[in-house]
Order: sequence, then structure tokens, then C-alpha cells
Amino acid sequence: MKIREFTWAAAAVFFTAAAVTGNVWGATLKIGDPAPKLQGGKWVQGDPVKSLEKDKAYIVEFWATWCGPCRVSIPHLNDVHNKFKDKGLVVIGQDCWEKDESLVEPFIKKMGDKMTYRVALDDKQGNEKGIMAETWMEAAGRNGIPSAFLVDKTGHIAWIGHPMELEETVIEKVLAGNFDLKKAAAEYADREKNQKRMMELSREFSSNMAQKNWEKAEATLSEMEKMMPEKSRTSLEMARFNLLLGKEDFAGATALALRVSDTNKENVMLQNQLAWELITHVGNKTPDLAAAQKIADRANDAAKGENPAILDTYARVLFMQGKKDKAVELQQKAVSLSEDDMKESLQKTLDSYKEGKLPPAE
Repeated sequence: MKIREFTWAAAAVFFTAAAVTGNVWGATLKIGDPAPKLQGGKWVQGDPVKSLEKDKAYIVEFWATWCGPCRVSIPHLNDVHNKFKDKGLVVIGQDCWEKDESLVEPFIKKMGDKMTYRVALDDKQGNEKGIMAETWMEAAGRNGIPSAFLVDKTGHIAWIGHPMELEETVIEKVLAGNFDLKKAAAEYADREKNQKRMMELSREFSSNMAQKNWEKAEATLSEMEKMMPEKSRTSLEMARFNLLLGKEDFAGATALALRVSDTNKENVMLQNQLAWELITHVGNKTPDLAAAQKIADRANDAAKGENPAILDTYARVLFMQGKKDKAVELQQKAVSLSEDDMKESLQKTLDSYKEGKLPPAE
């Protein structure tokens, strides 16, 4: 799946996960709890971390080579590592659920200076799941990667979530020793209490969208909004964006996309998805290409021009604007940066551009 693929059904899953921090019912490891021991396997990059030291904070991020969203978040996590490594933050890339661990070291080597933090394999001796996957991910109810845990200088978990949603202000407070752990733990507990109802509402939203019952879908979103903390509502806005597209209110969807883009300038995946949906949604015969270009340009800047899926989106916008040569140039770069099945798909798109044809959106 390409990182831009985001249907209305996926939106329901996405905003529900954001609302409850990815937890499943019955999770035992929560914000405010002492962090579990580091029990990884072989360290494949950087000095091994045998235990959590009191004078340091840690980000333990769970990832795998086969995970597309992980590849997107790695450069961002590396930027965090570079910014805070001399201020007491240790970043650990904890490989988990890996299908073939022999691919990890070549992957890191290929990433080069985009992935310079410590990396460890999981310990699967006597535990097929992996000890770290079990004691951290499973214990916290995290069922998707990338997932990150921020551990404060007292060895307690201060934050859990998608690594690209971790705000630098939170890291700064943790490093300074003035992060309000009790408040964060209380907010986390409140979100857990709302989990069951949020899941019910998510299913209602999906059903209403499938039946094109837009009024009920909007009512469901409004109810969810009341239950979600303000900082988590970006995911709700994405659901509302898909609702507007479903209603074929393209002007409204475009206006919302621009607002969401303005307030999430560094969120690469979200920016790319907004741009892609604006230009490919069935029924939108005259998409606002200027708006799509603004958002695609922002996504490409955030990705530093090195993400093939984002370059693919940007190239499509430019081609639709009649800028064939520039579109071909960007698409060629996207092909050169991609691999495996994605490379084949992007090459077909490039061939179409060279022939002056806009290919169907995948």
C-alpha cells in the first residue's frame, strides 16, 4: 500500500486510533507507568543500551523494513535524534515483527545519513513474537507500527503514539524535567475510558459513509469531536475531508484541506494524502490544482524532496497543470528513489507522462 492511499474507511480507523492512542481494550502498559526493561537482541547500529539511565530520556520506536509508514517516519525521527542527542535524548530504533532480519542491516546502510540513531533487533529466543514486541508493544495494546514510547529521566513512560505526532515541546519539557507526568497520565486514562464508545462511533461512521448517509455521518463526527482532546482532532478533520469528498462538496473539501495543511505543515503523510485526494477523487472533474500544488509542495518540502510517493503526487499535479517537462523530471526522481513493486508502478506513470497521457490513479 502506498502511503497516500487513504479511503474514507481508512479514515475511520485512522481517527479512532488517534483518539485512543492506538490502545486495545485491556492494555496494561500506560503513560505514567515505569518503562519495561530493554531486552532487545543484537544491536546493528550504535552503542548498545543495556539499561535506562536516570539522567537521560529515551525514544524507543518500533519499526520494520517492510513497513511503508515506518520508512516515511524514519527521516523525521532522525531529525529529532540530531536535534536532541546532545541534550540527553537517546533514540532507539527497535526492529519488531520483522519477516527477515537479514534485511535490517542493508536497509540501514541504504538509509545512510537519514537513519543514524541506534538500532536493535528483537530477541526472539524462546519467544517467537519477540521479547520487546511483547513487553512494550503488546503490553501497551499497540497493534501497528511505527509506534514510539518516550521515557522520561525517571524511567517512566511520558508519551505513546505515532513518532511523527510527538511534539518537540513535549521532548523539551521531558529533558528539562518539568513535564507534567501526572496530567499526561490522567489524560491518557480519560482517553481509555472513551475507547469503547469511540470504537462504536467509528463503526457507525463507516456504515453511514458506505450508505452515503452524509447527515448521520456528520452527526457521528460531531459526537466524536466532543470526546476527543483538541490536539487529536486533526484525524477527525481528515474524516470530515473524506465526508465532503463523498458528498461531492469539492469546494468545501478544498477549503478544509488548505486549513488542515496550514496547521500541519510538517506532517508529510497527511499533506501528501490531502493533495492526492484533491486531484484524484472520482467525480471531481475540475480539481483546484493551485490548492493541490500548494499542499503537494509543502509535503515535498517536509520530505526534503526525497520521498518517491510524494514526488509522484507532486508530478501528477504539475502534469495536470500542463507542466509536462517538470512532471517528467520529478517522476524520474521518484523512480530512482523507489524500489520493488513501487518502482514498477512509478515507471509506468513516467512512461505515460512522456507520451503526454495522464495515467489512471491507482
